[in-house]
Amino acid sequence: MMTQWMMWLAVAEVSWMNRSIHVAEFFGMDVTITPWKIVGYAGVVLFGGRWLPQLIASRKAKQVRMPRVFWVMSVAGSICLLSYFTFGKNDSVGVLSNLFPACVATYNLILDIRHARRSGQTGEVESKSEMS
Repeated sequence: MMTQWMMWLAVAEVSWMNRSIHVAEFFGMDVTITPWKIVGYAGVVLFGGRWLPQLIASRKAKQVRMPRVFWVMSVAGSICLLSYFTFGKNDSVGVLSNLFPACVATYNLILDIRHARRSGQTGEVESKSEMS
């Protein structure tokens, strides 16, 4: 009995997330905006936009820097994109193309936090790139 109710809830939620919010014309084509597409767009903005803080931190330090916000944006963007491709679009190619970056970004974020704790630093730490 509980399983049927949970299945109904999952179907109802997915169908709500796939409902059209707005239809716009873009270069002569109709683009339908759904809640899942908003999640996907947020993931694209976060994952692609992560390079802006990295660029700013590197320019400021005059050497390569990877600020923590870069990894936070990577993880958040990957989670949004994984959610979109898993639940919204049901696309295995999208899932696979975002799964590895999500794991790497999570690992690097954990390393950055552990390094900050060991060195006694608080707040956001900019770690140097290990390029020789």
